[in-house]
Amino acid sequence: MQSKISLTPASYMIERKGETTMHQLIQIFSWALLIGSSHIALAHNHADAEAEVLGLDELTDAFGWDFDSTNIVTEKVAEGLYVLFGVGGNIGVSLGEDGVLIVDNQFPQVMDKIEAAIAEIGGNGVDYAINTHWHFDHAEGNNALGPKGTTIVAHKNARIDMARGGIVNLVISKYDQQPYPKKALPVFTYDDRMQIHFNDNEIELFHFSPAHTNGDTAVIFRKQNAIHLGDVFNNSGYPFVDVDSGGGIDGMITFCERALAELGPEAIIIPGHGPVTDASALSRYIYMLKTVRSRIAAMIEDGKTIQEVVDAKPTSDFDAVYGPETASLGFVNRVYTSLSQQ
Repeated sequence: MQSKISLTPASYMIERKGETTMHQLIQIFSWALLIGSSHIALAHNHADAEAEVLGLDELTDAFGWDFDSTNIVTEKVAEGLYVLFGVGGNIGVSLGEDGVLIVDNQFPQVMDKIEAAIAEIGGNGVDYAINTHWHFDHAEGNNALGPKGTTIVAHKNARIDMARGGIVNLVISKYDQQPYPKKALPVFTYDDRMQIHFNDNEIELFHFSPAHTNGDTAVIFRKQNAIHLGDVFNNSGYPFVDVDSGGGIDGMITFCERALAELGPEAIIIPGHGPVTDASALSRYIYMLKTVRSRIAAMIEDGKTIQEVVDAKPTSDFDAVYGPETASLGFVNRVYTSLSQQ
């Protein structure tokens, strides 16, 4: 069912005024650390070309992540459905008589804590793990779960990227993600749509379009009217459009719109990062994406350089909700790059 939500610029800011979350503050602080440690100015029009390539240890230091001190926080969002918050992307957990199915899995360094949190809500190990995409902060836990016998599922393009590894261009820095060994790779993949019948639930996997990457998966839990969108929807700041991995702003808009059309207005929306929210928040996010895309496209049409577009601050009226943009992974830079490649 299509969620019928329309917003004007004025109503957008009224509905969201003053809603800065702790997740946003943590993200802003983390990226301030990363910018400082890399000595890279985000506004520089060649930031992505000059960015330093980091390994995992260097990246976690830059983020200020501490695997040892991190606690896993559990939130029950519906009967049989939970979200775990820790280091990296949010983990969705389906728990029932068939066992445990999770969406995304963070890092091997915190897997003992993740499994302990699952045990506390009645689970015993992880039977299935769905990866929403190939990025390290959502799929690195495959390296711990795969050898234990967990069945891993992802879009076919995500598996390809995991198998070959490569540079994740974060604009202000780059991460050299290593190829995953065979036991950490998805064993089930799909093209556009897949169903898993588990825990008395129809769990649907959709790949609506390239968006955050070229291999994104949205996971819908029909019984709970809930969806996990991975990093296609960031509820803690501006999104990262991984253009180098086949992502694009137009695809991100399409992906979010089609996801919203699959759900009712009372749907539970689980983002890749940030707090669990609702369909209205996703609708506002789509409005932001479309507005910023339109502004940047117009400036490209006028012949503006990437630096001129950054300097024009096309996100300024959204920064109170998603920003500051300078604490993002080059959102304006990536939208400009995405549109320039069309």
